[in-house]
Amino acid sequence: MTRAELAKNNFLGGYNCSQSVLLAFADLLEVPEETLKAVGLPMGGGMGRLRQTCGGVSGAVICAGLLFPELSKSEMYALVQEIARRFQEKNGSYNCGELLSGAGVKADASAKAEERTTAYYKKRPCGDLVADAAEILEAVCKERGRIV
Repeated sequence: MTRAELAKNNFLGGYNCSQSVLLAFADLLEVPEETLKAVGLPMGGGMGRLRQTCGGVSGAVICAGLLFPELSKSEMYALVQEIARRFQEKNGSYNCGELLSGAGVKADASAKAEERTTAYYKKRPCGDLVADAAEILEAVCKERGRIV
């Protein structure tokens, strides 16, 4: 199973977008899975359902920070911008609200998380978006020799 497929399965299993990507890379991170779940939790819904940066992108850049701790601040910012650029190039945006609206889903910004139902998963693009974020991060890691 690819990391993209794993991220999508994590989302379909009830994790938020950020957690889904973080957990897809758990085997490479020296961080307990419970900690990854906790770190990713507030980033779901475009940061606490504020519908800002896609949680999948947030999860990917948190992973990047853990995978490339040797980078300077400027190098890390450039890496984050590269991940965001690739994601935007593929999906038209990295803004959660725009991604949802573009898929015909009302971008509700209330704090109450929606119940995960078959209908919920069917109408949302999020499973594919977390797969894209994981695929982009994996490609970046391979290009930089972090994973083979």
